[in-house]
Amino acid sequence: MSEDNILTPSGWVRGRLVHEHGKVSAIDGTPCDPAENDLPYLLPGFIDLHVHGGGGKDIMEGSSAFETITRTHVRFGTTSLLATTMTAPVEEISRVLGELGSFCERRPTGAARVLGVHLEGPYINPGKLGAQPNFAHTALMAEVEAYLRLAPIRVITIAPEIAGHDALIRALSERGVRMQIGHTLGSYEEGVAALAAGATSFTHLYNAMSPLHHREPGIVGAALAHAQYAELIPDLLHVHPGAMRVGPCARSPCLYCVTDSTAAAGMPDGEYKLGSHTVTKCLGGVRLADGTLAGSTLTMDQALRNLVKIGLPISEASQRLSQFPADYLGLDERGRLQPGSFADCVRLDRALTLTDVMVEGETIELKNA
Repeated sequence: MSEDNILTPSGWVRGRLVHEHGKVSAIDGTPCDPAENDLPYLLPGFIDLHVHGGGGKDIMEGSSAFETITRTHVRFGTTSLLATTMTAPVEEISRVLGELGSFCERRPTGAARVLGVHLEGPYINPGKLGAQPNFAHTALMAEVEAYLRLAPIRVITIAPEIAGHDALIRALSERGVRMQIGHTLGSYEEGVAALAAGATSFTHLYNAMSPLHHREPGIVGAALAHAQYAELIPDLLHVHPGAMRVGPCARSPCLYCVTDSTAAAGMPDGEYKLGSHTVTKCLGGVRLADGTLAGSTLTMDQALRNLVKIGLPISEASQRLSQFPADYLGLDERGRLQPGSFADCVRLDRALTLTDVMVEGETIELKNA
């Protein structure tokens, strides 16, 4: 096996990664500066906590779509992900969660690992739907309890300003569910109060939330001033590069990146499903008929290149695609390359083109990427 510039928690190592039984057993090599050689980069596999679809399939289609989605994203370096639902009637969400619950118990060969579910809605503000269908409603603990019995829900997006949601944030966060603030018209004060109640992150920072104004800081202000974690879509369409650089420089040191990808990811221009919506992929984006951005076509390898393009070192860009999302979910065996971690890794050439992917020790075929 050839040598790589391997990114480890303690820095770059020139050497070889050894794995057995799906885990890293050793990293043989010496500390290095990648600028002093021309070897490829070996990084931790990408972890995407916001995936609606890919390869022409949408999560809300159910079990017939899951393998296509996970096999599509792994070809772009995503080794694990959260399947993300859309706002929909209770019966439809329940059906999809039941099917996801079974799928999360296994990983098909040639696919990314589904770590659980991100429930994006229906507990959002109907005045800030973004591209979510209009089935938003106030959260009820009994309903959430029923969902939790169906699938491992790791993240819930919620609008904190809606009456009763503060108590739900507190109760669910105490049970280990990551409560994210998003699709919200809440004030700065309501955002800060939600963080105090146990909310831990912000869904697609800047998008579908009350903006920052110098006299009304809004939810964006609460995130930038107080949050340790927040997710951001680095497709250069959802957020201006200047705003992308603000987050890491503010009080969100563990800003992590997601794709918010739709069925259009990895596919040519055309029409696709996003929950109950029909969306159009064109000019690198996905939009509703009225022009509203509706998720993205972003893949995680492109996210890495975009972060480097706006000035982040490769090591920091990698952290925001792997280590920080793993840390956010409390997964100390993913998101880093060290003995005992899962053998989830990506190899990129010096132009940051993806050449190899490994998931839990399995080498993935990339010929159709």
